[in-house]
Amino acid sequence: MKSFSVLQAAAAIAICVLPITAASAQTVWTPGMEITGQPVQVTSNGVTDTVMFGPGGQGTITTPGGRVIPASWTAAGGNLCLSANGGQECWPYASPFQAGQPVALTSSCGAATTFVAQGVNPPMKRGAGERG
Repeated sequence: MKSFSVLQAAAAIAICVLPITAASAQTVWTPGMEITGQPVQVTSNGVTDTVMFGPGGQGTITTPGGRVIPASWTAAGGNLCLSANGGQECWPYASPFQAGQPVALTSSCGAATTFVAQGVNPPMKRGAGERG
């Protein structure tokens, strides 16, 4: 009888603990994390450039002719902004890009732009940690 009580107690603990553990390991999206280090095809006005969103907000824009332009980027406040040659253009950015999925956006300059991430980083999982 004692072993039955121990098994019941263990089952009750497992039932109570497992949902908490599963719920505490949530996927967290930080804007820009999925495209950092990944090439993204950006088409605007019929021209497709390849933008590399590097770590630390540094990046490059490679033109169809192979010219590489240094750039910087930010992802904050619901916008993805790209700066190069003294100018800046921003697009609304409310959800992560998916590899191979075109996303049509209108820039702060009014340009219709299509983004296609060639690859994306996996989402980060955040565990409960010490403080839950």
